Amino acid sequence: MPSPDHAPSEPPAPRRTRRGTRTRDALVAAARRIFERDGYLDARIVDIAAEAGVATGSFYTHFASKDDVFTTVLAELQDEMLHAGVSDGARKDLGCGVEDANRAYLEAYRRNAALMAAMEQAAAVDRRFLQLRLQRSQAFIDRSAAAITRLQKAGLADPALDPTVTARALSAMVSRMAYVTFATDQPVPFETLVETLTRLWTNALRMPRE
Repeated sequence: MPSPDHAPSEPPAPRRTRRGTRTRDALVAAARRIFERDGYLDARIVDIAAEAGVATGSFYTHFASKDDVFTTVLAELQDEMLHAGVSDGARKDLGCGVEDANRAYLEAYRRNAALMAAMEQAAAVDRRFLQLRLQRSQAFIDRSAAAITRLQKAGLADPALDPTVTARALSAMVSRMAYVTFATDQPVPFETLVETLTRLWTNALRMPRE
């Protein structure tokens, strides 16, 4: 049995781990604020560290570079931005499923517009972030293509359409309109935006509407 003199030797590591986790979390939260404020190109590590209330050297304990912390910030954004996709036809008004999906996406984009603009900056100058952006878009495309296929099988969407190409085109329309509306200061009334994009979706698929 260990003597009392040796018993206290274990606790310090968990405390350091918790402290390190708190510091890392603070850096990620600070990085998000700096990227939203300054954009990707003008964000600086020294500003991120200052915003987090830590020394610049502490940043490099947890992240290798500005790109590294930005990748972490974008990963946290991913779950919030993903939405349910189009309706599978179970609802009485088929347009409601598309409307719900578009509304969820647009609301999330509006909340995160500054960070989404920073991602656009990064994707324009760094192919790694372009690939991350494309991977993120592919998640929307895959889910929408699967829903379009279900609608076609149920006789509720134009069977001549290629589901993947159609999903890519419609997802691009929605995401670009979100960028233009919320990230470039070209405002459109929110309900008008949702209604217009939903009608374009359902018209493109030739979905019946009440």
